Amino acid sequence: MAMKIRLARGGSKKRPFYRVVAADSRMPRDGRFIEKLGTYNPLLAKDNEERVKLDVERIQYWLAQGAQPTDRVARFLEAAGVVAKKERSNPKKGTPGKAAQERAAAKAEKAAAAAEEAAAE
Repeated sequence: MAMKIRLARGGSKKRPFYRVVAADSRMPRDGRFIEKLGTYNPLLAKDNEERVKLDVERIQYWLAQGAQPTDRVARFLEAAGVVAKKERSNPKKGTPGKAAQERAAAKAEKAAAAAEEAAAE
C-alpha cells in the first residue's frame, strides 16, 4: 500500500482549513484516511503558532513506515526540523516572459539607434 502524508481540505467555501493526514495514495484528497497527524490553517498569520500544528512523533512513525510527504507537507516538516531541507531549483522562475523579452529587445535596439545617431553628429 502506497502511503502519503498529505493535506485533506475542510472548511467552507473561501475559508480553507486543512488536516495533515496519513492516507493511502489511491484514496481521494478529502476521502478516507488512516490517521490525522495535524492541522494547517492558511488564514492565520505566518508567525502564528496555531497556523501549522503537527504531531511530530506520529509523523516520524509514518515516515519510518515508508510514507512519502507531499511537497507542501514536506515544507512544513522542514520548518519543524523533522526532515532535512531539500534543495529546490526553478531556473525558469527568474527569467522574464516572451513579451517582456521582446520589450527589452526593442528598448535596447532603440537605445543603440540613439547612440549611433549621437555619434554621427
